[in-house]
Amino acid sequence: MSNWLLPESLADILPAEARRIEELRRKLLDLYRTYGFELVMPPLVEYLESLQAVSGTKLNLRTNKLVDQLSGRTMGVRADMTPQVARVDAHLLNREGVTRLCYCGPVLHARPTGLMADRELLQIGAEVFGCAGVEADIEIIRLALASVAAAGVQGASLDLNFPGIGQALINQDPALVPHSADIFDLLSTKDMPGIQALGASVAGSNPAVIEHLLVLTSLYGEVNTTLDAARKKLPALPEIVSALDGLEVLVAALPGETLAMDLADMAGSYGYHTGAVFSVYAPGWHDALVRGGRYDGVGKVYGRSRPATGFSLDLRKLSGGLQPATATQAIRAPWGLDESLLAAISALRESGKIVIQMFPDQPQTQDEFIFDRELVLESDQWQLRAISA
Repeated sequence: MSNWLLPESLADILPAEARRIEELRRKLLDLYRTYGFELVMPPLVEYLESLQAVSGTKLNLRTNKLVDQLSGRTMGVRADMTPQVARVDAHLLNREGVTRLCYCGPVLHARPTGLMADRELLQIGAEVFGCAGVEADIEIIRLALASVAAAGVQGASLDLNFPGIGQALINQDPALVPHSADIFDLLSTKDMPGIQALGASVAGSNPAVIEHLLVLTSLYGEVNTTLDAARKKLPALPEIVSALDGLEVLVAALPGETLAMDLADMAGSYGYHTGAVFSVYAPGWHDALVRGGRYDGVGKVYGRSRPATGFSLDLRKLSGGLQPATATQAIRAPWGLDESLLAAISALRESGKIVIQMFPDQPQTQDEFIFDRELVLESDQWQLRAISA
């Protein structure tokens, strides 16, 4: 038997990569703290009713299920931490005013989301609760861009969208409303023949609505051009006008950033977003590095409806697109229990140095470290000596 084989789309993380992922985790959580975000740690599993409280979304299909041996109830392994953090804000903290929360932990998908996707992610993110104004959206977008910059990502660009525009179009035709999820998938892939076929297959569907959905697939590219075209080509429904106005405010608040807009891109959304959404892309990654947006009212299912906006990213994917991790310099020390040797080693370690004692008559192999110095005994004193290349 191949006992070392892992299930499909799951992978071990080896030392150099694991170190870099951990360094990224610390760096980003420290960054979020400078913005005033407080760290929370929801459990990996919850009762299924809580994890899937936001019903009718793709999140439900991505949740792995198991039986709690204590209660007999069905539990789920989280596929996304955002609803959990919304539960913490709404039910446990129950604060008035604005709350900023951040988090980091593993999530598991029942199926990979794409051909090159893993099923296990190390999700890190930040959420703002209690602010319905555009100010929270601006802060979250800036923090998302600062996150990839802190990781060393070059050439990041921001894509903006407002799924409510597509939903407003669908809501104009009651016959199409039950097919919203399928239409969103077709819009995301810009499958115009598929949209036409769906319209033809749904009895009583409104051809004018189908035509506007087809128009939506062409509304992408440079932000100002896309906004102008949307105002001209889409019906002036109050929801659409408000959405376009909101996107215009966001664009004006992000001068100097590389921006694009795709009003048909619904990919990556779990279906609970209610306002502007965004994705961060960068050269070298085949998919979005960061996804986020506004999701007002999710906390209602946990007892209190709150305005909310935030983002998340997968640290494993982020790390995988960076340059290979380099080995760390370390100090080689002989094995021994002499008090002066142990004191010298402890002092070096307390100062942040990596000191590796060499076991006698044992080969030492590691990819993580390069010995550039060694601890030697000279004139009854333990001293550092450079090791020539």
